[in-house]
Amino acid sequence: MIDSPERSGAAEPVRTPVIVNQGGRKLGERLAAHWSRPQILEHPKDAPAWAIPPHADVLVTQPSAWNGAGQSPPPGWPFGLHFIQVITAGVDPYPSWLFEGAIAACARGVAAIPVSEFVLATILAYEKDFDAIRIHSPSQWKMRPLGSLQGRCLGLAGYGAIGRAIAVRAQPFGVRIVALRRGSGPLDANVEPASDFASLVAEADHLVLVLPLTPQTHHILDAAALTHAKNTLHVINVARGPLIDQEALLAALDQGRIGAASLDVTDPEPPPEGHRFYAHPKVRLTPHISWGDVKATDRLVEKIFANLDRYARREPIEDIVDPARGY
Repeated sequence: MIDSPERSGAAEPVRTPVIVNQGGRKLGERLAAHWSRPQILEHPKDAPAWAIPPHADVLVTQPSAWNGAGQSPPPGWPFGLHFIQVITAGVDPYPSWLFEGAIAACARGVAAIPVSEFVLATILAYEKDFDAIRIHSPSQWKMRPLGSLQGRCLGLAGYGAIGRAIAVRAQPFGVRIVALRRGSGPLDANVEPASDFASLVAEADHLVLVLPLTPQTHHILDAAALTHAKNTLHVINVARGPLIDQEALLAALDQGRIGAASLDVTDPEPPPEGHRFYAHPKVRLTPHISWGDVKATDRLVEKIFANLDRYARREPIEDIVDPARGY
């Protein structure tokens, strides 16, 4: 934990935040331990998320709190709020007006390590065909060729914290890494830029979707995009379900135009009973679990504390959400 301003010699008086916590009791207990000695107001479960006491200046919130939110903010929004911290990296589950009128930050990067490890495990499981080579009797003790990552093309649709973490972990396997990013900043060493999404799909042996969900990325992997794919393409989605036109994906799998899909996210979540994803032989379906590990809560609290440090000291908040870009 960072030292308090009294110990670090800061001259500016610190804030003592009044925090509305919508992240659950355990998170509230962790927030109460911050050195700024905040007052924690646990949000009533039966109250709408936007029913904020006027004396509160900080809101910590999560997607489920905003189910049923309207398209327009309530009169007086954001009331007395100066700073909003959402506990997710993606901001698509929230109403857009949540990020207007007060500084709002997301938990960008918190899940980068576990998600990147999950992606590498998924790629290796596909190349080594772990499910198929597991044997149950002596008669199955047979040799067969397995795939390799050496020389494969890893396509990253998105190059934020998660995309970078995947690239770092993939490089030792000898893959060629091609990335598509919205921003104009430079890519890291040994990562090639893709000119557009169609060319990324065409080059990739493993295509990983790590894009934020915005109007521009909704169904970015659709029937037209899939026409550019190799018939061995392995699609991996660890971002948001609506990035994929799921009917187009199923058609491509059924017709042998791509090889497989590993889906940790779907639209909706979970898919309804009887959905083809559950039993499709070319689909590996997992329950939006790639982000989770035993340190997930600790990393989230560390991220929130870092911004509470800045807020209490009247310093610039980091990982601010840009409403115009949608992330």
